[in-house]
Amino acid sequence: MAKKADLLAEAKKLKLEVTDKNTIAEIEAAISSVAEPAAIEAESPVEEAEAPVEEKKTAKAGKRSEKSLAEAEEKAEKEARKEAGDTTPQSEEAEAHMQKGPKPVVRPRIERRGKSYQAVAKHVEATKVYSLAEALEIATKTNPSKFDASVEVHVRLGVDPRQADQNIRTTVSLPNGTGKKIRVAVFAPDAEHAAAKKAGADVIGDEEFIKQLEKEEINFDILVATPQYMPKLGKYARLLGPRGLMPNPKSGTVATDVAKAVTEAKAGKVEYRVDKQAIVHLSIGKVSFGAEKLAGNAKAFFDSLQAQKPTSLKGPFVKSTSISTTQGPGIKVENVVN
Repeated sequence: MAKKADLLAEAKKLKLEVTDKNTIAEIEAAISSVAEPAAIEAESPVEEAEAPVEEKKTAKAGKRSEKSLAEAEEKAEKEARKEAGDTTPQSEEAEAHMQKGPKPVVRPRIERRGKSYQAVAKHVEATKVYSLAEALEIATKTNPSKFDASVEVHVRLGVDPRQADQNIRTTVSLPNGTGKKIRVAVFAPDAEHAAAKKAGADVIGDEEFIKQLEKEEINFDILVATPQYMPKLGKYARLLGPRGLMPNPKSGTVATDVAKAVTEAKAGKVEYRVDKQAIVHLSIGKVSFGAEKLAGNAKAFFDSLQAQKPTSLKGPFVKSTSISTTQGPGIKVENVVN
């Protein structure tokens, strides 16, 4: 009994829940279960600290693969450098070179052009501003195409096209024509058909013409209509409008004198208007015209453009002017319009 009493006293010190009802064997087992782990911990504290760390298991593919884990670590290092403020051009360039390789060498634009273009471009000095006569003379020599190209004038204006009084749109009669065969259609009463045909109209019609529009048959370049027939064309505004074929009083294609409108259209009356970028583009003839005829058409255009200068405009009316053939190089020109 003395032994059991000693064991109960020891168990009490260890705060074990045992009573005198427990056997000696049970009390000894309870005491040893608490005493043994404590003894092991006291005997080998260093060995537990030096226990090897279990290596992370990696998968063959997916987020736990070696490649994915390496990329995640690299990304974390990059973010850490950013937070630390290491954004020097050298480190960024090194990273770009390491990730994407060296930047490809970009050739100058002229070298990326065709041989024909490069040959004619030699006639133009990119930094020089030419007079109108010189530019037109050069334009006749800088056609890289095999066909008779158009000579185009491009004028950048200082207007705001969103303003109603600065949204320039008008027509001009080129004295030497455009060099293009213009197909003119006339939509007018029967009484006007004979005069329109005599003036050179290519398509003349009334009800038959409406049937062609319903089939979306467009076989003309300019459409002339009388004022009383304009309401009938309202139904086809979505067909004609985007193509620039809807008759308009400003362009002279809505007229009471149909014969006169057809004659002017055939003779070289063209419409020009400023686009959203405040630029006017107009073809003033063909390369085969020669410099003299092109100069006559250019003068008529610039005189017409000068007359369109808005009174409310503050600042220069014309910012820059250039001339080019359809596929040829641009030629900078002195501003002819003030």
